[in-house]
Amino acid sequence: MNMPVYVSPEQLMKDRADFARKGVARGRPVIVVQYEGGILFVTENPSRSLHKIAEVYDRIGFAAVGKYNEFEKLRVLGVRYADMRGYAYDRADVTARGLANAYAQMLGTAFTTDPKPLEVELVVAEVGETLDDDQIYRLSYDGSVADEPGFVVLGGGAAALRDLIAESWEPGIDFDTAWALAIGALRSGAGTEGKENGGKKGVGAAALNPKSLEVAVLERDRPGRKFRRLVGAALPEIPSAVPEGSGAERG
Repeated sequence: MNMPVYVSPEQLMKDRADFARKGVARGRPVIVVQYEGGILFVTENPSRSLHKIAEVYDRIGFAAVGKYNEFEKLRVLGVRYADMRGYAYDRADVTARGLANAYAQMLGTAFTTDPKPLEVELVVAEVGETLDDDQIYRLSYDGSVADEPGFVVLGGGAAALRDLIAESWEPGIDFDTAWALAIGALRSGAGTEGKENGGKKGVGAAALNPKSLEVAVLERDRPGRKFRRLVGAALPEIPSAVPEGSGAERG
């Protein structure tokens, strides 16, 4: 009789975490930056139909990196959760914190009980009435949640890009500065392979094609639903360089 191979719980969890982490690292970076008028989402995504950035509810946006079929399923579940809660109670009761907690349970359950963990990382962001009311949550493949003050980076090379943005970001920056920081980080991360885009490499650092960008904002002062995609003429011009010292640039 063949005896099953024993694997310690610690080693099993480590192997599952390594598997999920490698899958996420192959995704092209997603950058979320808070600015004075709202929250900016930017990523490189040549597909016009398979979105990595989306609206979940009135004031709540969603961004993800990893396997498209897995994070798209989570997005749909999040929309259903928000719709049901808003219908049963009140639209004001649908918050990014509640949605992040629901996602954390889904991811945590998948990580510990499913045949394989989900190869995804998520951002759930909510724009508030004021800058201090904004909420940005980062959710990892194992269900852990981090409250990110100001900005977050997912995907390949996230740690290095996060450090790059941190050098210039500060609370209350204007949109142009936030846009320049996000584009500068994407240029630095160009060449990262993206699983959701067939493993093709990113564009060169010197020439970031506007048609390859997926961009959206949660606008604080926008009437009604706050989410808006920036496409075509609405897409800002790609800056030639990242401003040095965002505070000095604004005077």
